[in-house]
Amino acid sequence: AMALLPLSATFHGDLLTLLVAVDDHDTASTVAGTIAHHVVGRRVAPQPAPIKVRHNGRVLPPDHPITNAGIHPLDHVEAFFDA
Repeated sequence: AMALLPLSATFHGDLLTLLVAVDDHDTASTVAGTIAHHVVGRRVAPQPAPIKVRHNGRVLPPDHPITNAGIHPLDHVEAFFDA
């Protein structure tokens, strides 16, 4: 069963920290899109580059579920353009 996973999140280049609720089975790519939805085109300009997610300095594989990375509720993640 899937469970809601609240995360603290920033997008590189944005000053605001977001609280986003994702699914614990979501891939890092899905989480990147969720964070970007709140920021890109609003406070950060769009770029023609993939968006990735970093947790504790480590870039997460886009196609892996985020719980595989040992992410827990309210952990902090950062999305960024991989340009």
